[in-house]
Amino acid sequence: MDSLNQSDIVSDFDAKDHSSIDIICLSLSRSDSFVASTGLFLAKEFAKKNRVFLIDHPYSWKDFMGSAMDHKPASYKRALAFGKNLFSKHHGFSGDLTVITTPLTLPINFLPRGFVYNSLLTVNDMIVTRAIKKCIKKYGIKDFIFINFSDPFFLNDLPKKLKPVKSIYYCLDNFSEVPYSQKHGLFMEDYCIANFDYTLCTSSELVKLKSAISSKVFYLPNAADNELFGKASREKLRKPVELQSINTPIIGYTGSIEFRMDFELLKKIASRNPDKTIVLVGPIQTKEHIRLGLDKLSNIVFTGPKKISEIPNYLQYFDCTIIPFLKCITTKSVYPLKINEHLSAGKPIISISFSEDVRSFEKVAYIRDTHDEFLDAIDLALHENSSQKIQERLELALQNSWTARVKKFWNIFENEMAK
Repeated sequence: MDSLNQSDIVSDFDAKDHSSIDIICLSLSRSDSFVASTGLFLAKEFAKKNRVFLIDHPYSWKDFMGSAMDHKPASYKRALAFGKNLFSKHHGFSGDLTVITTPLTLPINFLPRGFVYNSLLTVNDMIVTRAIKKCIKKYGIKDFIFINFSDPFFLNDLPKKLKPVKSIYYCLDNFSEVPYSQKHGLFMEDYCIANFDYTLCTSSELVKLKSAISSKVFYLPNAADNELFGKASREKLRKPVELQSINTPIIGYTGSIEFRMDFELLKKIASRNPDKTIVLVGPIQTKEHIRLGLDKLSNIVFTGPKKISEIPNYLQYFDCTIIPFLKCITTKSVYPLKINEHLSAGKPIISISFSEDVRSFEKVAYIRDTHDEFLDAIDLALHENSSQKIQERLELALQNSWTARVKKFWNIFENEMAK
């Protein structure tokens, strides 16, 4: 297993100029998503020095006819249906980042593996490949790196006519535990890892799992946009509407509210802390909270999805933050983006000890094994929240920045080129 230690922040190749290399990447998470994604954050960091072309996960005709298009403008829908206006600049970002929106693809995940599925998969790959070829021609791209950010449903074996300097697969999750991906995703990801030049993984557990498929697997964990999330500790930000009437200490969570969360623990937190308010910021992708009656509790607030740029406003007014994930096979492979984001805001973090990577933050966060220990840690975190502890969190967050991760990326790249 090839890997880099988390402390290897400075690369031997930091001084080398890679700005002449373009980067074309494909991301399972779209650039306009309400949920933060490794792919978008890294694309933005690369785009400070390189030209970056980010392919959003393609919409299918099924998506087009369903609720996925509810809030899309008519011009966007026409572009999808007729393959017009494929290229656009990412809204509100000054770097050289171009978003590629491919024409609609065929919905095939429901099909069993076999001839029909493989044939339609080839058609979908052709649709994406044509968009890349148009991009290469339009922007005069010559030398480029191709990165697949955990989207093996497309181009898991690059066409021979696409000749990147290096092809890199970035593994972000354990697909064997993700409901949608269980049918085809895991098999296709394994195929992708075997075919690409090398693989990067966001967690130690993923490195162990994927090293069984390839000898070229490297550890490149998640990080934080300190410029964005650090605003919560540096500037006075507007208090969000949902928080303006809250006069109690706030226990906060940011991120997707979904199958990995321990809703039983959330209910215990609310019951144990009637003098505090739990605020959950993010899209709701489950009904488990309704089954347990969390939506009826007076000291739990669900804000719904928010733009990533709005999250620091919520963090600033949280007294502590929580990562109430289940401790199971699913989360064993998780290095959550939010842990470094909350450190960037200087906030106390209480988390269940669900993965090796989370346990590595024990010096600056409250990592607990059981529900009772987690509940006790909330009061402890609020009581101990000194200026010294805040400074320790901020210092570690600076080490775990996307800038530091890009330096590691180029270190791995140069070593592989040398071989």
